[in-house]
Amino acid sequence: MKIGDKLKGRITGIQPYGAFVELGNGTIGLIHISEIRPGYIENIHDILKIGQQVQVQVVDYDEFSGKASLSMRTLEEERHRLPRRHRFSNGRCKIGFEPLGRQMPIWIEEAKGFLKEEKE
Repeated sequence: MKIGDKLKGRITGIQPYGAFVELGNGTIGLIHISEIRPGYIENIHDILKIGQQVQVQVVDYDEFSGKASLSMRTLEEERHRLPRRHRFSNGRCKIGFEPLGRQMPIWIEEAKGFLKEEKE
């Protein structure tokens, strides 16, 4: 098993934070509630049932414990050709480090002034 594999499994347990899935090779994986589908999920029991067959994608796999992090959301986004969101960036603002680059000379001069005052 490797990251990116698409597998079929069966829901064996449901908790408020996600669902446990038994994969065909005996591995147990967890689908975190945020990886079930895009958007907010109020009640996980409205979407998944114990014994339900699901198609999942491996997001992470720990070889030592044999546990996998799984996602159904990535497959749904792929089906609908939704762009993959970057979790720690603002997609509307594609400016990168430009504001920091503009501010850097000002910060350097402020730091030099502070160090000069401290030295005197």
